[in-house]
Amino acid sequence: MTATGKLQMQGDHRPLVLHVMYRFDTGGLENGIVNLINHMPAHAYRHAVLALTDVTEFRQRIQRNDVEFISLCKSPGHGVWQYLKLFKLFRQLRPAIVHSRNLAALEVQVPAWAAGVPVRIHGEHGRDVGDLDGSSVTYQRVRRFYRPFVHHYMALSRDLGDYLVKKVHVPQDAITQAYNGVDTEWFHSAPDGPQPIAGCPFDPAQHWLVGTVGRMQTVKDQVMLAHAFVLALALAPELQTRMRLIMVGDGPLRAQVQAVLDAAGVTHLAWLSGERNDVADILRGLHVFALPSLAEGISNSILEAMASVLPVVATAVGGNADLVLQGETGHLVPSANPQAMALRLVQLASNPERARSMGQAGRQRALDTFSMQAMVATYQSVYDQQLRRAGGKPQHH
Repeated sequence: MTATGKLQMQGDHRPLVLHVMYRFDTGGLENGIVNLINHMPAHAYRHAVLALTDVTEFRQRIQRNDVEFISLCKSPGHGVWQYLKLFKLFRQLRPAIVHSRNLAALEVQVPAWAAGVPVRIHGEHGRDVGDLDGSSVTYQRVRRFYRPFVHHYMALSRDLGDYLVKKVHVPQDAITQAYNGVDTEWFHSAPDGPQPIAGCPFDPAQHWLVGTVGRMQTVKDQVMLAHAFVLALALAPELQTRMRLIMVGDGPLRAQVQAVLDAAGVTHLAWLSGERNDVADILRGLHVFALPSLAEGISNSILEAMASVLPVVATAVGGNADLVLQGETGHLVPSANPQAMALRLVQLASNPERARSMGQAGRQRALDTFSMQAMVATYQSVYDQQLRRAGGKPQHH
């Protein structure tokens, strides 16, 4: 077990929230934790991050210097043998709240209960890779087994909330829906229309740039978007001089995407940038954002695109329908359906004014409904309510 950061200072009476996840690395779930810790008033709660496997350099995104990071370096599989280690850790840290995320971290609720942690919260952030539609009876049973140990649930989308009620049999009043927040000051459009992207061979003043951002893995299905791009160019050959594809991210699907583009002879019309840490700047260079995922919770990528004044074409999975208003801020298409995606891309490329007005409506929606302040207020009120229920005292805000 490894730990970094600062332990509780003498006389610090702020309640400690221990955030638990499988691995603390680049990802939407982890990004949500970073935003929550960075934006919650420092006097309200102390925070610590516990990864069952590893804490990576991603921890540097957290701007507070009073956060402790702990790695358990666990090997794959269910970690009953870890219970004693976790029990001792909870007794040592004495958190007021243990907040686990997703199925891979749910097992910590038992040692948290045994150690007498006053408030135990579990968050469902998205589908498991082996259970994209939530139909796995095994996963439902596992969640039902742990249900008595959890005081309250946070569901990131209506879809996940419904799953907890119908499949896990969690009472509705034990669930709070908590959308991710997006930093609307960091993510915004460029003042004079899309701006050139560093290293990109295409010019947004001449080209219509379709972009996506995300790790290139099965659940994100960038191969579908590559097929959709090829189909769009076949449907509207006049777009071959204008439409270009940008994919940001790396991972196992990259070679497959490249193969699709090569086979269609359109490699020169696409740019696969690999990993980038300047996503906000990249979004400011696009005309439309596409998300071809097979499953999503509440997509940070969609929220960032909306805040960046981009129309969004996304698959109708998970929480995407909570974010994208069909025909208003973008379009929803069936997953694994490149034809439907291609059709919507052609429509938007053929009507730039419509695309722009959708992007503006998306930005307004991000400001109204998905602000960082709204997200932090939701979590803080749940923490406060659950602490009061347990007889604890939240700090005065």
